[in-house]
Amino acid sequence: MAQIGRINKLTVKSARDYGVHLDGGELGDILLPIRYVPENCQVGDEVEVFIYVDREDHLRATTQRPEVTVGQFARLPVVSNSDSGTYLDWGLELDLFVPQSEQKQRMREGRSYVVFVFLDEKTNRITASSRLDKFLSQQPPDYEEGEVVDLVIYEKTDLGYRVVVNLAHEGMLYENEVFQKLSLGQELKGYIRKIREDLKIDLLLQLPGYQGVDAVSQSILATIEEHGGRIAVTDKSQPEEIYSLFGVSKKTFKKAVGALYKKRLIMIDASGIELVK
Repeated sequence: MAQIGRINKLTVKSARDYGVHLDGGELGDILLPIRYVPENCQVGDEVEVFIYVDREDHLRATTQRPEVTVGQFARLPVVSNSDSGTYLDWGLELDLFVPQSEQKQRMREGRSYVVFVFLDEKTNRITASSRLDKFLSQQPPDYEEGEVVDLVIYEKTDLGYRVVVNLAHEGMLYENEVFQKLSLGQELKGYIRKIREDLKIDLLLQLPGYQGVDAVSQSILATIEEHGGRIAVTDKSQPEEIYSLFGVSKKTFKKAVGALYKKRLIMIDASGIELVK
């Protein structure tokens, strides 16, 4: 059955001058307007479309792809405001609506916000909310330390970055443990540092200790090789210089270099690091 707010692969039932009717299963026929109909589309063909409800409460299909679908988080720019709420640009002709009641703070034109997209059960309309806490799991987090998780950055605080973990829980990346540029709405991988007694989640972008050394070590070896087998960087170099070259913190860099040295893969002197030939 077709799902509103998601990408569906539907079969063409009939063709008209104004478009084609798609088989939406229990939802009935869904119109794909002529401007979105693929060239040489015929009855019986399958078409990938996004399903939404238009302003007249009719189900419609489009081959346009929105920036976000139901059940996802995304950072989207404000298009306009009205007395009832705010409209966001999500890549479709029909803007995405955020009711005032779903705004953590009044949204302003010219700014972008991280929102969660859901299907309003009362109206069947695709709706967005910046009140992200409402959509996170109420179940206690059940993660292992060091476990790889999916992160979405949604707020910058004095402590660091608040993130959504596996689309289910809230977590924190602390400022003094982040060694790369992050942006709101960014999606990336991270690691569970620990689950605190208050059940809040502390996260890392790099594995602690020597667990993450192997991958980093390979990256360091590759970078040195790209620079002709020798690089003028040592454990005395500035953290910013190390990150710009290797994308890791100075602490992680030193541990990786130490591991490579013990394996006799590199030589270290006062002016740099060299591959052992």
